Amino acid sequence: MGKSKNEIKVVRSSGNVFGDLGLPKAEEKQTKVRLAFAINEIMRSQQLSQAAAARRLNINQPKISALRNYQLQGFSVERLMNFLTALGRDVEIVIRHRSRRSKGGQILVTAA
Repeated sequence: MGKSKNEIKVVRSSGNVFGDLGLPKAEEKQTKVRLAFAINEIMRSQQLSQAAAARRLNINQPKISALRNYQLQGFSVERLMNFLTALGRDVEIVIRHRSRRSKGGQILVTAA
């Protein structure tokens, strides 16, 4: 059976969509999205309005809107981690040897 013209090629993800798309600073982008996801989940679970979240995080409401919409260009990883601590979460950074299967080190963000 030959290949059809409409056959779709499936490529396994590396686990980082930004890297798969060839975007610059892929690790940083993925880290920011994972931190923002955790922040958004906490704000949702605490039922914080945008105004209340802005007061709690000491930023203006448009920045909360950007955060909720994952428009993260104006946020550093450090700032996002500070938001998590302002929301009553501990942020733990663990440094260890890289796994043998990866070419370089990686940044992992896991919400507990």
